[in-house]
Amino acid sequence: MLPGGHEDAELHRLTQEGALPQRSVVHREEKPGLTLCRKVCYAVGGIPYQMTGNAIGFFLQIFLLDVVQMEPLHASLIIFLGRAWDAVTDPAIGFLVSKSPRRKYGKLVPWIACSMPFGVLCYCMMWSTLSDATPASLKFLWYLFMYSFFQTCMTCYHVPYSSLTMFLGGTQRDRDSATAYRMGMEVFSTLLGSGIQGQIVGHYHTRMMNSCYVSNETLPNTSTYSLTDSLENTRRAYIFASLVLGSIYCLSCLILIFGVREQPGPLSPLGKVELPFASCLRMVVGHKPYTQLLCGFLFASLAFQITQGIFAFFCTHAAGLAGKFQHLVLIMLVTASLSIPFWQWFLGRFGKKTAASLGLALIIPALVAVTQVMHSFLAFIFLVIMAGCSMAVLYLLPWSMLPDTVDDFMLRNPSCFNLEALFYSFYVFFNKFAGGLAVGISTLSLHFAGYHAGDCKYNPSVILTLQLLMAPVPISLLLIAIVIFCLHPINEERRKQMRMEMEAMGHQVQRGSRE
Repeated sequence: MLPGGHEDAELHRLTQEGALPQRSVVHREEKPGLTLCRKVCYAVGGIPYQMTGNAIGFFLQIFLLDVVQMEPLHASLIIFLGRAWDAVTDPAIGFLVSKSPRRKYGKLVPWIACSMPFGVLCYCMMWSTLSDATPASLKFLWYLFMYSFFQTCMTCYHVPYSSLTMFLGGTQRDRDSATAYRMGMEVFSTLLGSGIQGQIVGHYHTRMMNSCYVSNETLPNTSTYSLTDSLENTRRAYIFASLVLGSIYCLSCLILIFGVREQPGPLSPLGKVELPFASCLRMVVGHKPYTQLLCGFLFASLAFQITQGIFAFFCTHAAGLAGKFQHLVLIMLVTASLSIPFWQWFLGRFGKKTAASLGLALIIPALVAVTQVMHSFLAFIFLVIMAGCSMAVLYLLPWSMLPDTVDDFMLRNPSCFNLEALFYSFYVFFNKFAGGLAVGISTLSLHFAGYHAGDCKYNPSVILTLQLLMAPVPISLLLIAIVIFCLHPINEERRKQMRMEMEAMGHQVQRGSRE
């Protein structure tokens, strides 16, 4: 492995040995990097996935239980089966993208453009509410179909989009910079998704809770009318919020399509995969650094998404902050967005593994304190600021470490081309699978604890379940993730060595093409 201070000496040695031509070394510093415009257009393309995903993560569970008024078991099955469907579509779409030829407008961009209108339509339909007279089985099938089809459309969008990281052009430093721009924009998009939806529907959830409390002191007919009126207003608010987010989804996709062009590289020619699916799968899963990174990402994502999915319930029913949870979500996401530049500097100064371990550990004391502090909005503000700093690490570091893992695979297997989409599809799948598993765990736990939709007061077992899901469960998962990230084999010295080898191989390809 190469020490960081000997890169120039190593380049000189490779030049003398013939691995690098003299004139290539001279012009290495003059090679233009990615422009700011292209980085921003690429980053804007990440808005739809995170915006809709976080709106679903924070609000779908409470929407199905309190607004649609489904049984917890049915809501859990919808979300879990929808994510299970992703288990099929993510690797399948990744392989289909790898097999697709390069066309006039590229190999990846056509997938993004074609999936966008269907994704927007399904997202809006998913938040619409069927008539109360509709049978429970029909409601179950409606939301299961809309949720599953939306996930399929989002897979067709996000797998090729995330694979674009490898085809933006520029150097390894440019790619890390573009990833930081993307993650900053994705955190900002969580602010858009959760913030817009939270501000629109949070007010109506408060009215529903107030109507529920007032119903104990008023006449039966009056209380029934008040609850029904609040419920209908809440349903209309969810539809309006979906239309707003759907419009942002469409606009972001158009900026990406017209602002980014795919750039093939020496080891990434943007061609078709010639190997069968089983062989590709064996090679991808058999790469040890990649499987370790997948496992660490799975446990960290599962911990955060359990907390995310239960946060609105916890604030409403356990912490006594029913009308304020949307403000806490906004504060957390603003903090995460502002923390991205700091963590980008930190990983460049101290390394990606150190940044991942320290950043994920930062949320643990905040989770412990959240379950002990009740009815204190100011205390919750401080704790969600800590959680937001840690959330920025989850957004930035795993996605920043993945391109290094793909580079490591390509250098160890130089005859295997065009598997980038498959690498990214499994990464996307594990993130979505963690989300489905998280919501499934939380809703089933509430079901067995005795939760019933529409109840004004809950028994102590429901409150205890919420507290367990907010602290002990995610903390255990985070500790496992930290250990896995610490053991990841690609450190800063290996990254420098890979950069040298990639540059040498790129110059060899250029020299061969000139000859």
